[in-house]
Amino acid sequence: MINSNAFDYINVLDATADATWIRNEILANNIANATTPGYKREDIDFENELRRALGNMKYKSLDEKVANLRGTKVKGRSFKDSVNYSYRLDENNVDPEQENIELVSNQLKYQGVIAGLTSEFQNLQTAMKAPS
Repeated sequence: MINSNAFDYINVLDATADATWIRNEILANNIANATTPGYKREDIDFENELRRALGNMKYKSLDEKVANLRGTKVKGRSFKDSVNYSYRLDENNVDPEQENIELVSNQLKYQGVIAGLTSEFQNLQTAMKAPS
């Protein structure tokens, strides 16, 4: 993590990219285990952790909220989803169609985050080139 005001959004986007990458791996693992008896689907909850970290500062601007995250590590929590739920006799609760939808949705989020990171770095590059 880079310690500078100029990198506050980049650090948040970096943590978000990491979390979406991990979620991609988890979803792919769920799909791979769709026929494994007794397997329970897993997922990661990053968005709520980030929302909770940003939401604790009610009357501040987004810039201030993001700046206050500096030095903290917002990470998602991996969890077993619907452990007591199974619609199959082998106790597996993975729905391959739903997992594929989640995977595509997550990949779109990842692409959006990468586009945001690219944009932030282009902004920094433009600022460094500007005559003083």
